[in-house]
Amino acid sequence: MEPYSEDSILALTEKVFKISGYRFQDHELLKTAVTHPSIAAERYASYERLEFLGDAVLGLVVSEMLYTLFPDDSEGLLTKKRIALVRGSKVVEIAQSLNLGNILLMSKGELTSGGISNNSNLENALEALIGAIYVDGGLESVRHFILQHWKPLATNLADTPLQDAKTALQEWAQGHNFAIPSYRLINKSGLEHAPVFTVEVTVNGQRVHATGCKKKYAEIAAAKLMLEKVTKQNDP
Repeated sequence: MEPYSEDSILALTEKVFKISGYRFQDHELLKTAVTHPSIAAERYASYERLEFLGDAVLGLVVSEMLYTLFPDDSEGLLTKKRIALVRGSKVVEIAQSLNLGNILLMSKGELTSGGISNNSNLENALEALIGAIYVDGGLESVRHFILQHWKPLATNLADTPLQDAKTALQEWAQGHNFAIPSYRLINKSGLEHAPVFTVEVTVNGQRVHATGCKKKYAEIAAAKLMLEKVTKQNDP
């Protein structure tokens, strides 16, 4: 999409209202929220800072939602559910349902390469929109938007097997531009018929280890511990 003129910003405001249910008061903030870095380098501020904020706001509201919806769940289970809900594929799924790509402002080169349907662009743009709603309208406004789209997914979690911890940890690492987790068998003990495997997982220089009766189970247990560790560190 070509850059918005002053005459067309009202049309943009209406488009965003239709897909989000929120009407922006700050039009410059809204323009920033839909501006891809490919064109920002030329003339505009991009959505990257809003994306950073929106990621944290999404985590907060989803955590609060899960805490309320599942009062009997342990901390570990709530963490797994949150990871399942805020991972990139879920954010992209919601962005696609909103046709968010159609309102993004990006360079001709990015458009030609399929930028409006690129999963990374969609994920980043939705997080930026969340951040912008938070800045413009506050926590109540953004909570309403997030619950509208994420609460149905949360209520379906009880009927859907949760993603295994190794896959979830890999998606978390990739979402933060870290190398994929590495697993290393550091010990094998126990009897021949009842071995105990100890596996260490490393992500971004952080290490934890766990045990299991099979190497696979030890890896899953280690991934779960690492997920709990890194999500605590990155909570807003």
